[in-house]
Amino acid sequence: MSDESKEEPKRPNANYSLNKNDGTVGQEGLTFYYNRERRLAKAPKEVQDIYNETKQTRFGLFSALVADKPRRALFVVIILLCVLIILLSRIGFFDTSYILDNNKIEITRAAHFEETTIIILKKTARNESAFTGAVDIVVTVPLAQQEELDITNKYFSHRIYFTREKEEVYRFAAPFNDPQLLMVLQNDRDSRVEIKFNPE
Repeated sequence: MSDESKEEPKRPNANYSLNKNDGTVGQEGLTFYYNRERRLAKAPKEVQDIYNETKQTRFGLFSALVADKPRRALFVVIILLCVLIILLSRIGFFDTSYILDNNKIEITRAAHFEETTIIILKKTARNESAFTGAVDIVVTVPLAQQEELDITNKYFSHRIYFTREKEEVYRFAAPFNDPQLLMVLQNDRDSRVEIKFNPE
């Protein structure tokens, strides 16, 4: 037998090579055709932004509040509203108290009980020159017409005395069961305060 007959038959694709020799040969002689940078360069901008996005190291409340323009605008509006509310409360816009000769007068509670209204009045002296002495109180239903209330007329009247104590609380009952009442406080110096209030 000749040596030619002993040779193995060649495969049909024996001369075909998958190696195009245009890539980088690895350590094992393999060629890599995938290039991540080249592929990302051809990707849409949204995909590139996802891959280029840096990871947040720590979560912060302030950074979350000002992360984008709408959140920053909302944060600034909230801060401005808080500052406005503080300023208005400082100048007394939300204050329900009244001043009678350097005494701060507040109705802390007014509640209906059967056919009467229980009124709790609090007095706070603002300084050393605050008035002390008798204070006449008149409680009535608000007048329909804009006419001045005369304290000598026949309404429910009561008298209390302001002492030198910084804070005092007075309780009395008025014979009214109306949804709105008018209370007038007047001292002997002709200082006068009119308070409209809605009992509970």
